Amino acid sequence: MIDVRVPLAVGEVARRCGVTIATVHFYEAKGLIHGQRNAGNQRRYSRDILRRIAIIKIAQRAGIPLATIKGALDQLSFGRPLTARDWTQLSTIWRDMLDERIRSLSQLRDQLDGCIGCGCLSMDDCPLRNPGDHLQQLGAGAVLLEKDPAPPGD
Repeated sequence: MIDVRVPLAVGEVARRCGVTIATVHFYEAKGLIHGQRNAGNQRRYSRDILRRIAIIKIAQRAGIPLATIKGALDQLSFGRPLTARDWTQLSTIWRDMLDERIRSLSQLRDQLDGCIGCGCLSMDDCPLRNPGDHLQQLGAGAVLLEKDPAPPGD
């Protein structure tokens, strides 16, 4: 029988989560997980870390930046297993982010289709254009892709 009060060594956490020891240390350095030092100065982790790392891996696979993952996890208490309610809270936030990313990538894909045929990036026909630099006051970069605004004066 497993004693859930016995903390796990870093190697055991890594093995159980399917990550490297370096990844466990990286997550801790980034503040995503926390461990404690035992009397022999070795890192030990409570078992709730296993679920926390599983959630981190899922979020990373979905393309959620680590800073965003950390911000979301910081809203939850350390030292207790994450619950279904916690997961619902996290996944709702991340679902909205993913929906926006999907919308943005679909828009980019659709705009690129017009340019792929000729490859010329024509200033007359390309939907990615910014003729006369009319959008410069809206900021740097590809503001047509990011905001899809109408040029001033339109």
